[in-house]
Amino acid sequence: MLPSSMLPMPATWGDLLGELGPVFRRRSTHRLFVLLASGMILAGRRTVVAMAAAAGIADQFRRACWFFSGAAWDIDALGLAVARLIVTCLVPAGQPVTVAVDGTFFRRWGRKVAEARWAYDGSAQGGKKIGYGNTWVIAAIVVKLPFCSSPAALPVLLRLWRGKGTPSQVELAAQMVKILAGAFPGRAVHGVGDAAFHGKPLIIEGTTWTTRLPASAVLYGPRPPRAGKRGRPRVKGARLGKPAQIAADATWQEVTVTCYGASTAVQASATAALWHGSFGTAPGRLVLVKEPGSARPCDLAIFTLDTAASPEAVIERYAWRWPIEPSNAAGKQIMGVGDACNRVAAAVERTVPFGFLVQSLLICWYARYAYDPADVARRRLLCPWYTTKTEPSTADMLARLRREFLTARFSAIRPGQTPPGQIPDYAWTCDTLAA
Repeated sequence: MLPSSMLPMPATWGDLLGELGPVFRRRSTHRLFVLLASGMILAGRRTVVAMAAAAGIADQFRRACWFFSGAAWDIDALGLAVARLIVTCLVPAGQPVTVAVDGTFFRRWGRKVAEARWAYDGSAQGGKKIGYGNTWVIAAIVVKLPFCSSPAALPVLLRLWRGKGTPSQVELAAQMVKILAGAFPGRAVHGVGDAAFHGKPLIIEGTTWTTRLPASAVLYGPRPPRAGKRGRPRVKGARLGKPAQIAADATWQEVTVTCYGASTAVQASATAALWHGSFGTAPGRLVLVKEPGSARPCDLAIFTLDTAASPEAVIERYAWRWPIEPSNAAGKQIMGVGDACNRVAAAVERTVPFGFLVQSLLICWYARYAYDPADVARRRLLCPWYTTKTEPSTADMLARLRREFLTARFSAIRPGQTPPGQIPDYAWTCDTLAA
């Protein structure tokens, strides 16, 4: 049961965070987690002190800072608890768990920020995509929300890349996929990433990996059987060439796939192959995709270690990588992940994962307790420029939870009384304040 706090909160939100209690050794630490997670929902700028102030514990800001820099709790254990919650609530029984990985960059200022360095920054202005800060590798579970046409990515595990000479981003991704595979032994785990994530570390027992094939990659045929001759056996078949070369002689078939919320017909070709330069002798499959009317040899080349999946399944699985991009954007722009100004190593390693986990918990809460078609109508009323909006966004979910907090704080519901959230004028006012 959730310990009492100074912050009135919706019972459903409290129940959800209460399920994470076993992660923390002490009730007081769990209570502080609940308050700071709620403070992140309510705060404007999500610095640690702002979260504490929004949670009603501004006079305990040092304790709030200590929660990230010195308290005894494990961010991976918390992420795994959130992952189990996501799978239980949003992944149907018997269905595989799809894990998307991606790298993202957070700018930092100051020479004493732990693990800050000059690194690639895809959002940097100008021709030089470089910035000073922290680089994170994110593993998110991709789910199909019942009220959205496109899948959503919910971050659960993160790794801070510490620069050259340390485990690469591919190795960090492999660590997280392996941890998640161990957490769900009865389910298949399908990993997916963009062209930057490929290599032997991603060959993990009980999992598959799917990625986009670079145009310069060279593929080979499957490893031939031993011929009974003297000498070392061959480890790869004949050279197949680059994707464009393979596409020139490919046999195409029309398939219908559902990607990015829409069904479309494309031309596909599947070939058994080895990507020897990345995955060694691990058996794989090349799936080429050509869009209708395209003059290119192929528009997309996908390589997968799942040799049993159909071309349609491979194409749709790779499309499930995309939701991690808007998830990262929502984390930075809407949830304020990365606003915290930390220098101490422990705090740097905890605040960004904490923020993304709160984002995942928000989506879980909305899907489990709060979805209401009227939320979109209210948003279109407040923002009439959204003329085609039909589905709730992360911002809508955040506004809804903030409205529930306002209701819990200022409205005492008596037996037989209409819940304030169902009163249109009240709901509109709360949405305006919460947005």
